[in-house]
Order: sequence, then structure tokens, then C-alpha cells
Amino acid sequence: MYPPSSAATVLVLPGLWSSGPEHWQSYWERERADCQRVEQADWDTPDRADWVATVDRAVVGAVGPVVFAAHSLGCATVAHWAQQAAPATLARVRGALLVAPSDVEAPTCPPVMTGFVPLPLGPLGFPSVVVVSRDDEYVTPARAAAFAAAWGSRLVDVGAKGHLGSASRLGAWPEGQRLLEALLVERSPSADRGSPASA
Repeated sequence: MYPPSSAATVLVLPGLWSSGPEHWQSYWERERADCQRVEQADWDTPDRADWVATVDRAVVGAVGPVVFAAHSLGCATVAHWAQQAAPATLARVRGALLVAPSDVEAPTCPPVMTGFVPLPLGPLGFPSVVVVSRDDEYVTPARAAAFAAAWGSRLVDVGAKGHLGSASRLGAWPEGQRLLEALLVERSPSADRGSPASA
């Protein structure tokens, strides 16, 4: 639907159990030449250290700058990665679209994950957008807003659409692609480092 706007690679970061064929992330991978899924070794019992290391390798191995398109636990993985990434690796990230970030500290969080608590609440160091649904069972609007404020992200409320995954039936999700396009045409990360909320 949307042709790539730049030479950046869109690293698609699914959450727990990965993303099935009807997930917007899978639509994007099928329809966009710039999208590349980061494949975790274990989608069912995620370990933070392993997931973060896999993301780090993907960023280092990408040709040119990258933009994250993360969903659910993928967003928490970005937050953890950003707190420990080497400066040179962090500088390769042009931005992040963080959709329905799971509250890993909430009782609704599936108890199959290791090491994701506490969720880092510091600036990410690159432009970002947090997308929230008002009836998401895995994060309240207030918590999502708190994450956005802590990370220096712009907050986008898309109404009541569930967890914004396959069950939300977003298809190729044009609204999300517009948000992604804005991040793809951002200036270089170093130029934006001082104002991550400008995404």
C-alpha cells in the first residue's frame, strides 16, 4: 500500500507467540519491501536477555538506518534494548512505532516471560510513537500514557480496538502505516537526539 519512503529497514518486532497471518505486522511484511521480521528463538516462553540480544543483532546487521514496528511485548523489548544498547548501535535507529505496549507488571500479563520486569521508564534516545487502544486488556490507557511520557514518545489514541493484534482485524492498517511513514522520513537520529518527542 505504501512504498518505502527511505533506505531505512523496518524491523518488525512481534510480541508473545509472534504474529499470525491476519496480524497487521504480517500484512506489512507481505506488502512492503522494507519490512523484515526479527525472529526470536522462543516465541512461547520469552526471555528478556535472549530477545534483546536478537534485536541487537538485527540492528547491527541491517543495512542503513532502522525503524522499529513493535507490538505488545515487542515494545517492552525495545525499551529494554534502548537502555543497554551501545551508543553506535542506538544511533542507527531512526524511530519506533510502539503499538499496544503490554504492561509486563500488570496481573493480566501472561506468566510465561522472564526478565521483563521492571519495565524501563527512561528516554529511548530516538523518536517514537506509542499507539494505544482504550479497551486493551493488556495495558490501560493511563499506563500507556505513562509509558509514552517516560519514553519521550508521542501518544496516539485510536479508540476502542482491543489489543491491536489479529483479533482487532486491522488488515494492512493504513492508519498505522501513516504513523510509520512519518518516522521513516525523520531526520537522522543524531539530529533528533535532543527532542525524541517530536516524532
